[in-house]
Amino acid sequence: MHYQQLLTELESCADEGYKAFHKKLLKNDNVKLMGVRIPVMRKIAKKYIDSIDELLTFPDEFYEVTFIKLTAVSMLKYEKFILYIDRCVALIDNWATCDCFAPKCIKSHRNEFMPYIRKYAGQNGEFYQRFALTTLLHFYVEDDYAETIFALSERSDTSLYYVHMAVAWLIAEALVKIYDKAKSFLLENTLDKKTHNKAIQKACESFRLSNDQKNYLKGIKR
Repeated sequence: MHYQQLLTELESCADEGYKAFHKKLLKNDNVKLMGVRIPVMRKIAKKYIDSIDELLTFPDEFYEVTFIKLTAVSMLKYEKFILYIDRCVALIDNWATCDCFAPKCIKSHRNEFMPYIRKYAGQNGEFYQRFALTTLLHFYVEDDYAETIFALSERSDTSLYYVHMAVAWLIAEALVKIYDKAKSFLLENTLDKKTHNKAIQKACESFRLSNDQKNYLKGIKR
């Protein structure tokens, strides 16, 4: 399938109502949308598993094309996936693409992938950092990785909105899954006030914490 064929297929699946809805959610006027739903894009991406190199030559004119690139790469086995990861992360320019790029192969190669997380977390780009944080959230929230999660969270540039929100989301998930360690981390007050309070807010919205836990967390807001 060539680029123009891909565009034609995407256009045939476009939904103007969904396009308008999704554009409001993205809050980024620089992102050009066609309005194709995620399940449809995932089906299209499967067609490219054996021709990733060709797919990655296509222009990133539309959100959907970039989404399909990252989705196809995320379907690869780890040994092939890792060959493309730097190129993929460099393409991320919005929260939706970032949050949906969660390659399942990382789960069985968490220690191997950790150097990449550290690398992206240390870069200046907003979505490099968000990808590092959301990958931790998807695959690493457990006792063995707690110290890494907290260290990278406190080093993140939370002056960047989507990094701030990712840190809050990650710490909220840690409060649900490794409550005592996450609570101790918050008590150290190493996060800025806004992110500290947002993490508590998001955790308290979860049905997975008890009322006692939620009341305690509300009491340590700053």
